[in-house]
Amino acid sequence: MSADTGGVSGTSHDNLAKDLSSLRQDMAKMQEILSKFVSEAGGQAARTARNVGHSVASQVGSTASGLASTGSDMAASATQQLKTFTNEFEDIARKNPLGALAGALVLGIVIGLIVRGR
Repeated sequence: MSADTGGVSGTSHDNLAKDLSSLRQDMAKMQEILSKFVSEAGGQAARTARNVGHSVASQVGSTASGLASTGSDMAASATQQLKTFTNEFEDIARKNPLGALAGALVLGIVIGLIVRGR
């Protein structure tokens, strides 16, 4: 019986050693795969962050350009309106010079009272 028990025990021990060796190899492969996955995920995250950064910078540049263009358009519009107002005021002054003088006198008095009140 003891010889039989020794043979079974030796076979079990050999099978256990083989299983342990196989398990070590599988763990090494899993570690390698996990390492590659983490490396690729990190690279992808960096690429995504870089693309987002470029996208945001592009949108900010476009917005700034749009704001500058809108500001320029508003300034041109204000300049045009001022020219129109000046031309209309000149026409009124030519048609009614006494009214223009009276308006200038009243405006001067109002400005004087405002400045004097401070």
